Amino acid sequence: MNDSGTQGSQVTSSSKPMMSLLGPAFVAAIAYVDPGNVAANLSAGASYGYLLLWVLVVSNLMAMVVQYLSAKYGLVTGRSLTAGVADRFGSNRPGRLAYWVQAEIVAAATDVAEIIGGATALYLLFGTPMLLGGVIVGVVSLGLLLLQGGRSQRTFEGVIVAFLLVITVGFLAGLFVTGLSLGEMASGILPRFQGAHTVVLAASMLGATVMPHAVYLHSGLVRDREYKVEDDASLRQHLRATRIDVFGALVLAGSVNIGMLCLAAEALPGVEGTDSIEGAHAAVTSALGPVVGVLFAVGLLASGLASSSVGCYAGDLIMRDLLKVHVPMLVRRIVTIIPALLIIASGVEPTWALVLSQVVLSIGIPFALVPLVRMTSSHAEMGIWANTPLLRRVAWVICGLIIALNVALVVLVLMGKG
Repeated sequence: MNDSGTQGSQVTSSSKPMMSLLGPAFVAAIAYVDPGNVAANLSAGASYGYLLLWVLVVSNLMAMVVQYLSAKYGLVTGRSLTAGVADRFGSNRPGRLAYWVQAEIVAAATDVAEIIGGATALYLLFGTPMLLGGVIVGVVSLGLLLLQGGRSQRTFEGVIVAFLLVITVGFLAGLFVTGLSLGEMASGILPRFQGAHTVVLAASMLGATVMPHAVYLHSGLVRDREYKVEDDASLRQHLRATRIDVFGALVLAGSVNIGMLCLAAEALPGVEGTDSIEGAHAAVTSALGPVVGVLFAVGLLASGLASSSVGCYAGDLIMRDLLKVHVPMLVRRIVTIIPALLIIASGVEPTWALVLSQVVLSIGIPFALVPLVRMTSSHAEMGIWANTPLLRRVAWVICGLIIALNVALVVLVLMGKG
């Protein structure tokens, strides 16, 4: 294997304990339980019960493949996906700048969703004005960001995993009250629709699952880890750990999303207003009591804080790799929070702002997925670790399906049917 591109570091050997190699996927998994997913899952469960459970199962399986490929690229080449794209542009500076612009817009749209989600949670918990809540979320997420980099990489990962556990408890606590209908869950695994609106819901749930910034970020998280892969045996162990990492992280994130749908199916059947975060919170509180309502809002706050810091981390990675410049984190945090605060100050309905940010993210999906599949399938870059013919076919099918659904989502939203 040609591993000359593998990044050097202080920790070596293939004998490191498996547990010490886990972590990056759990950071990337925050993108799968961000505030933008909450209303869609609850609305689907409240309106159609367990009917669309299969959508979340399929989307989670696809996400596992995508995130594994991203981590694999970073591990084998020692580069992030955005650094690999920059190298492919070579001396084509206009092309590289154009790619950076779309990636930066994606990162900004991500931040809008997370800041608004966190601000909404503060409003639900404490009655904090939305604008002040947005500032608070921005400041706290900056504090989390200061944990990343250098030897603090694993500290940052540990904090994000702790937030992920809070999110899990916050969003799933209601299931201890409602219970689950195992028979209906089993029937919900069978793919089917019930009218045009379920097709729209499925497109939004499945098509907007894989976020561009999570794809960019995962390869960078692996690249920046404090270990060195010296030989094929070591790399094989790291890839095995990566598969475990991705599987565990996305099973947890997928369980949260599935749990939210099941919670709504059990406690909120036919309840209106669950298509907005505030309405969903009110419905959960009314149906299951104030304690569950508070836990739900705490989960939403943890989701906003963690996903905002992870999104800004991705934005910093994108800028460093594509522009070859490093902007101080404080400056970047101030710049990226401005669009979200302007949207809040304008009085735009928060859930509608989340929908618009989701559309922007959908447009950015092909720019992340197509290079990912192409580069991980390239023997010139990956050597013997290039995707096998079967994995390559599966990856292209997933890529095409996600892109098609995201295009459908954009069209449906623009037509006023989303």
